[in-house]
Amino acid sequence: MTADEERELKALLERLRQEHRDLDAAIQALQEVPGCDQLQLARFKKRKLQLKDRIGFVEDQITPDIIA
Repeated sequence: MTADEERELKALLERLRQEHRDLDAAIQALQEVPGCDQLQLARFKKRKLQLKDRIGFVEDQITPDIIA
């Protein structure tokens, strides 16, 4: 992996982490509202899980497991 590719992956990783944190805050705020939209809440949670998986995938590309 070149240095440019690694920089791009790290930038992508930071954007994904930021979106994950933003969704976490949105979920928390939505849960505090009485009578919140359960469908919207479920969509936010699903997107958050997708981001978590994507973050793990990008992290593995940056630091792959090396079998010794």
